[in-house]
Amino acid sequence: MLHLFGWDKKFVLPFRDFIHKHFADGRHHFIIYGDVAKRDVPESPDTYVMPNILKNTIAITKAINKADKIIIHGLFNNHLFYLLALQPWLLKKCYWVMWGGDLYIHNAPIKDWRWKKNELFRRFIIKRIGHFVTYIKGDYELAQKWYGARGEHRHCIMYPSNLYKDFFLLPRQGKAINILVGNSADSTNNHAEVFEKLAVYRRENIKIYCPLSYGCAEEAKCISKLGNELFGDKFTPLLEFMPFENYLDLLGQIDIAVFAHKRQQAMGNTITLLGLGKTVYMRTDVTQWKMFKELGINVFPVQEIVIEPSDKLTSRKNSEKIKEIFSERQLIEQYRKIFG
Repeated sequence: MLHLFGWDKKFVLPFRDFIHKHFADGRHHFIIYGDVAKRDVPESPDTYVMPNILKNTIAITKAINKADKIIIHGLFNNHLFYLLALQPWLLKKCYWVMWGGDLYIHNAPIKDWRWKKNELFRRFIIKRIGHFVTYIKGDYELAQKWYGARGEHRHCIMYPSNLYKDFFLLPRQGKAINILVGNSADSTNNHAEVFEKLAVYRRENIKIYCPLSYGCAEEAKCISKLGNELFGDKFTPLLEFMPFENYLDLLGQIDIAVFAHKRQQAMGNTITLLGLGKTVYMRTDVTQWKMFKELGINVFPVQEIVIEPSDKLTSRKNSEKIKEIFSERQLIEQYRKIFG
């Protein structure tokens, strides 16, 4: 079983650890490609670091033909498109673990000739992929609508980062209502739109926290400037990466989170916050909105923001459902079915 992973430290290493812990049967092998050096990846006999797919075409071709199942973690790399398109017999045994951004490339703001060329390859591949791994059925349905996907939907939470984290909450500090806006310094967060809605409350006892350490540095500067202009010392831009434990401590202090993405995004943050009983606002036209509603989990429309946390009953019910649905036990069982 071969896992193809574009380098992303937040996902690759925790997932490999998860496999080593729960599926230590010698069946799993990892090829990590992209902007990665061997020193970035702790050594393991089942892991191969190949920064450039093009330069390692022969080795990767041998590996994917030998594997009984090919687990594609994120379908982003153009050279991977070409490699798979030239070997269409492989696609039935491919499992696309859908990250979100790799699907919503379809709605790219700039659709030049490069995008059109890559979309031809993506359509050819996605139409023939045998299995689609995601816990958001709406994303699978979009793959059917946009690319003619015919493969099987395999329900799976996908990564440990999407699990509910049970941790000790620090005592609540102060009486201000703490509001989290977005999850990164990316324009898809639509910070300005959210700030405009929150500006009517700027004289209230609020504090706004904005994670900007991940994404575009220039966007982070612009959002920091706008936030400071609108909210003054009530605005705190988070410009430096925080240790995971510290970030969880911050989420524990949050009362309300606002995610105004126009596509499926920030799911790890959303799941953690709902599990902690926090109030979450999002758009009603994104696939995760429908998913949460079908699960009986209360989220609220971003168009109707009010700075009042959910009542205790709603918070408790949300927390209980998240703990049950997004548990490690569920993830292990889901992958057990996929791996066979």
